[in-house]
Formats: sequence, C-alpha cells, structure tokens
Amino acid sequence: MTVTILFLGPLRDLAGKQLLEVEGPLDWSGLLEAVGPDVAEQLGEQRVNVACAGKVLSDKTRLNAEDGDEVALLPPVSGG
Repeated sequence: MTVTILFLGPLRDLAGKQLLEVEGPLDWSGLLEAVGPDVAEQLGEQRVNVACAGKVLSDKTRLNAEDGDEVALLPPVSGG
C-alpha cells in the first residue's frame, strides 16, 4: 500500500503537483526525500505544518505515516 502526500497552497505550486503517492511507512526523513529539495526546504520552516491521518502534528519531525495514511503539507495561513 501507499502513503499519499498532499501539497496545499504555494507548496503545490512549488512541487508542481497536487499529490504524490509513495510506499509506506513514511517517516520525516523519507518525506523530505520524497518531496524534493525545494519543498523539503520549506518544510524546515517552523510556520509550515504537517498533518497525518487528519491530525496536525505538534512535532512534524516525528511523522510516522502508515500504509493508507494521507500526509498533508500545510503552508502558513494568512488573511484576516
């Protein structure tokens, strides 16, 4: 089975795609490798969050996505 990575907002533009499917399980280092250097650099920013299976991770570096999970990359929210 696979883990689906969703690129949202400007991260989608940077990645050039809306989603990517990779073999699970997926940890933080695997995520950084899978998304490529440009998106990986953005994920290093504190303002960018990661959600796994519908829950925003308090420590994104502890990502542990299992087969069938969806990992959403959440750019900073702006507006008022």
